[in-house]
Amino acid sequence: MQARNLANQYRQTSVSSAALDASPHQLITLMLSGARERARLAAACLERGDLLRKSQAISEASAIIGGLNGALNLDAGGEIADGLQALYDYAQQRLLVANLENDPTPLLEVDELLGDIESAWRAIAPVEP
Repeated sequence: MQARNLANQYRQTSVSSAALDASPHQLITLMLSGARERARLAAACLERGDLLRKSQAISEASAIIGGLNGALNLDAGGEIADGLQALYDYAQQRLLVANLENDPTPLLEVDELLGDIESAWRAIAPVEP
């Protein structure tokens, strides 16, 4: 059990270090990746019947998506920001359905949706000097 705790601490430290060193563009990438990871984790937890951890993973994914939504600049972002806001709202609804119905299908849908956004986001990465 101690080894697992140490592994979790290392993972948290690694994620924190990556976030501290990241550009704003990279932070969004990390958030999208983290939300996707938690959606997949929730689906895996459903498969093995770990409903408590499933709920925790969905809650974490929802919090990350809420952060992404809150980071949108609706005034400057125009239609793109409006579209992302609608997609994030939809993802939140699908997470709620997955949690209430213990259904992995919406979780996989959220992973795919965020994957599309992540791919597009990576494609527009600024060139590092």
